[in-house]
Amino acid sequence: MITSDKTADLGGLAIHYRETGSPDGTPVIALHGHPGTEGTWDEAAAGLCASGRYRLMAVTQRGYGASGRAEPYSLEALRDDVFSFANALGLDRFVLMGHSMGGVVAALAAELKPDRLIALVLEDSVPPRDGLDIPIPPRPDNEPRFDWALVPAIFGQLAAPDPAWWKQLSLITVPALVLGGGSTSHVPQDLLAEAAKQMPEGRLVTLEGAGHSAHQTQPARFLAEVTSFLDSVTAP
Repeated sequence: MITSDKTADLGGLAIHYRETGSPDGTPVIALHGHPGTEGTWDEAAAGLCASGRYRLMAVTQRGYGASGRAEPYSLEALRDDVFSFANALGLDRFVLMGHSMGGVVAALAAELKPDRLIALVLEDSVPPRDGLDIPIPPRPDNEPRFDWALVPAIFGQLAAPDPAWWKQLSLITVPALVLGGGSTSHVPQDLLAEAAKQMPEGRLVTLEGAGHSAHQTQPARFLAEVTSFLDSVTAP
């Protein structure tokens, strides 16, 4: 299996990504949460691409890791980067997968341009609603591997979300899998269930005990669900 680190130029913004799998496979773009990078998907990428059916691009979003630092930082900017990245790689349609903050970005992208997606996978993440307690993380003592300017910007939006994000979930018309981490996750699981119901082809699968990062804590269960889902929606 081929894995390589690459950089895409999004109009002067360098976006680092790690590509795994067959060049002819169904393209999957994966978005990390905060404060991750492309490496958080390594084990999941190897498992998903082992069959030769998929080509996974694990993107390091702007402001993180080896990708460019470029303000303004916002969830909308990260959303738009998804399509700029896909265009740079010549991807007309693709599967979009996101974890945590990356899941919010993925959902917003699916709301905006569902016609560009083959399917959507949201890991323990959906757009937030008012009333959720989402504090801004403290700045670490050591220099972080991300631009600190993005933290108050992004987490400020998560704490005071645009009501349209939740209302427009019904615009996500592609097959959508929402994976919940169960009672050990800090994310309200009833919120995930409500969001999945609003998507015409959405469904919730709870990986009880997996917590917020199932692709890392319980990779076998995560891969079983994601692979089954994607095989069913990409079958010829």
